[in-house]
Amino acid sequence: AIGINALSTDDTGSYAVAIGRNALLNQNAGDNSGNVAVGYNTGQAITTGNNNVFMGYVAGDATTTADNNTGIGYSALSANTTGASNTGVGKDALLDNTTGTNNVAVGENALANNTTASENTAVGQNSSLTNTTGAANVSMGHDSMRLNTTGSSNVAIGYDAMRSNTTAGGNTAVGKAALTANTTGDSNTAVGFECVEKCT
Repeated sequence: AIGINALSTDDTGSYAVAIGRNALLNQNAGDNSGNVAVGYNTGQAITTGNNNVFMGYVAGDATTTADNNTGIGYSALSANTTGASNTGVGKDALLDNTTGTNNVAVGENALANNTTASENTAVGQNSSLTNTTGAANVSMGHDSMRLNTTGSSNVAIGYDAMRSNTTAGGNTAVGKAALTANTTGDSNTAVGFECVEKCT
């Protein structure tokens, strides 16, 4: 442990790495915690959570008992409390996630507003940015499914693909700006450059 208050509570844990002020401050997980925290306040609230990796300013700083999370980047997984098996890489990736599990967010602001939803994958800057409770979505590409909030089981691949989707579900959009104007329409399939661009 390196830094003021880093790993200062733990008295029986092992295999933990804490670098930075308050890193793993409250950890007391017993044997084999396996947590790694690098940066100011990273993993500071972890008590019994195991096998987490947090790197970056306040990354994973609210996580308490959750296991198997990876948060790399400024504020990545910052609000996560008990959500497990999430991966957030990039500034504010999965920023607001609290209890959602099995999410993958790669890119600045990817799945930033996700709170309790699970099984989402978002790759690209602002991908699924405003998603809150929509589950089982796949979005890949800059601004893909950017405005989605509660829509579930969607697939959007490509720049701006399904950008305006909010609550619709069961859609598949592949290609730049495919289904980009769709907001609440369900069960659509669009493949190709700007395919069905104006569908709502």
